Amino acid sequence: MEALQAALPGAVVQLSYWVGDWTAIVAPGRLVEAARHLRDADGAAFDYCSDVTAVDWPARAEARFDVVYCLYSTRLRHRVRLKVRVADGEPVASVTGLWAAANWLEREAYDLFGIRFTGHPDLRRILMPEE
Repeated sequence: MEALQAALPGAVVQLSYWVGDWTAIVAPGRLVEAARHLRDADGAAFDYCSDVTAVDWPARAEARFDVVYCLYSTRLRHRVRLKVRVADGEPVASVTGLWAAANWLEREAYDLFGIRFTGHPDLRRILMPEE
């Protein structure tokens, strides 16, 4: 993860390591750039997006939501969590162009939390009724 910090100065807001896995909180405007680096860099090779979810922190007014991307490298057998913190109503760039698996996962976060993903090819509800 230090390689991510070195490759993209200023993109990583916070870095932590817990129970064998890294978590990188990145600036929302640098999400796709950081995700692409983690997918394409030889030492990372995160070729699989296993989950996209969101966490609602109602007491945290300035950035109410964490959008969490769980990535896995099938070649190197390691994982990482990538997070962005966004305010209510603030859009997040879609990573569906990097991992097709993110399509339905981002739609679920949109449907259940109202988080809009810019550049998503089919951002519509999948669980909740329209009204």
